[in-house]
Amino acid sequence: MAVNYDNLWKMLIDKKAKKTDLITEAKISSSALAKLGRNEYVSLVVVDKVCSYLNCNIEDVVTIIKE
Repeated sequence: MAVNYDNLWKMLIDKKAKKTDLITEAKISSSALAKLGRNEYVSLVVVDKVCSYLNCNIEDVVTIIKE
């Protein structure tokens, strides 16, 4: 199984936010942002912070892909 965060990037565009806004406003690290950009696993704490910042649910930003 793999993860995909394409919906996250679409939400950022829709809200006219930048990736750097995630670092400052959601208080995530730059390494966590890099992992999101590479569709790598991140902790649920990071996903929770992103969802809190965007006011959405986990399934709105993360897609699980069955391989």
